[in-house]
Amino acid sequence: MKVKIKKLVPEAVIPSYANSGDAGLDLVATWITVEDHNKYGYFEYGTGICVEIPEGYVGLIFPRSSISKTGMLLTNSVGVIDSGYRGEIKFRFKYISGTNSYNVGDKVGQMIIIPYPKIEFEEADELTETQRGDGGFGSTGN
Repeated sequence: MKVKIKKLVPEAVIPSYANSGDAGLDLVATWITVEDHNKYGYFEYGTGICVEIPEGYVGLIFPRSSISKTGMLLTNSVGVIDSGYRGEIKFRFKYISGTNSYNVGDKVGQMIIIPYPKIEFEEADELTETQRGDGGFGSTGN
């Protein structure tokens, strides 16, 4: 599948797979901003790229496993890039004082582009019974 991509700055890196069987395309930081002026401080990284996600698809932005070496947290857990968005792909991580962080030129996250079904809800008075039922957090075991 071909997806149009635009580099906003010359140093932007076109996302690529590190290995042939990988699902996530690595995204590289071209700039960083640190905002620590309030209780919601964060590191924000720009990738210097915009993508044209085809209609019927979504781009999902995830942190890399290397985030465990930093102490940072991706603030929205998983980013959603809708097909209508044409802005720069950015990552915002919660700022924790003394935290290790990524640098410009580092891989800061990954993107997976997948199709999604269009959902149409049908209101009902009752739902089908299941073994789990309405059991919530931790209801299926340890």
